[in-house]
Amino acid sequence: MIQTEKRLYTDEEIQQLNKKNKPLTIHERVAELYNDFDEAEIMLTSSFASTSAFLLHLFSEVNKKQKVYFIDTGYHFPETLDYKTKLTQLYGLNVASISALKDEYEFTVQDETYRKNPEFCCSINKVKPLDLIKKKYNVWVSGLMEWQSDHRATLDIFEMRGEILKFYPLLDISKEERDLYIKEHTLPFHPLVAKGYNSIGCKHCTVPGEDRSGRWNNSPKTECGLHL
Repeated sequence: MIQTEKRLYTDEEIQQLNKKNKPLTIHERVAELYNDFDEAEIMLTSSFASTSAFLLHLFSEVNKKQKVYFIDTGYHFPETLDYKTKLTQLYGLNVASISALKDEYEFTVQDETYRKNPEFCCSINKVKPLDLIKKKYNVWVSGLMEWQSDHRATLDIFEMRGEILKFYPLLDISKEERDLYIKEHTLPFHPLVAKGYNSIGCKHCTVPGEDRSGRWNNSPKTECGLHL
């Protein structure tokens, strides 16, 4: 991969991006992204979780060549991996899987770190692998929506997170608007949604529940750390 020249964005530039994108439709926002940035600058990630088809379908209509990074933690439900295969084939996605170093992942298996210290487990198996490739990009696209958690309700469509510009094209989409889009485009849900899972992560740390209440059950933890 060619190293992208790192760009720094001023508060004024970010404010202008937000002002321009706020009135646009989600399809227009994604299309406009490629007017403001080169494809080589853009990093798109997907967890292939409950309603990941929403963002992935949107990008497939605008730019099928866009690489989609999937963080394979080694702890995913088999249904998640099947769902990834299904969406990849259905929308012709360009998916690349990334994961932790083998010895670091195996440490978390033997140590059962996900039980003792889920924060550390996420750091090893999610945050660190993405940090290694994040340095190559200027813009990180994610499908977060503000109604999903208190933290997500504080975000802007564009904002700096560390040394990368985050782009949340779906941020202000309501749950009802999301569901309508899914219905109109006949998008497939993750198979575990039918079993009461509405937010799906690693199998050891996910139980059925509304919104993100089933993640890290009986723990104050609400985010894996990727988007903090």
